[in-house]
Amino acid sequence: MADTMQYDVVSPARRLASGEATAVLIPGTEGDFTALPDHAPTVATIRPGIVTVQATTGEERFVVTGGFAEITPEAASVLAERAMPVGEVTQDTIDEFLAAARAALANATVENRDALEKTVGDIALVAGELGLTARAD
Repeated sequence: MADTMQYDVVSPARRLASGEATAVLIPGTEGDFTALPDHAPTVATIRPGIVTVQATTGEERFVVTGGFAEITPEAASVLAERAMPVGEVTQDTIDEFLAAARAALANATVENRDALEKTVGDIALVAGELGLTARAD
């Protein structure tokens, strides 16, 4: 069994991180999971949350608003809709994420309403974990 795997965290705006890791903790829509070296090939949808990378250089954490994760035995790639290092997230950032999620919810079809309500709730949980506030409309 290999001790490390390649990891990448990217968004449409930029590549946030890349390197070697011993584990990548991912907020999946079907539940949080950890990608480890020699992991079975998997593609998963991710929900708003915090991706935690146990990199060989130390722990790295990123807020993501959704997207996909592709896991192979050699690598973990997080392809996020929006992502940023935890240290860059401000109250204004959370307010912007919530406003976008609430706007989508306001225009949601009946079929999408539950998923979008969960998205708003997940962003509120991220805010709380970071010591920020999920302000009401």
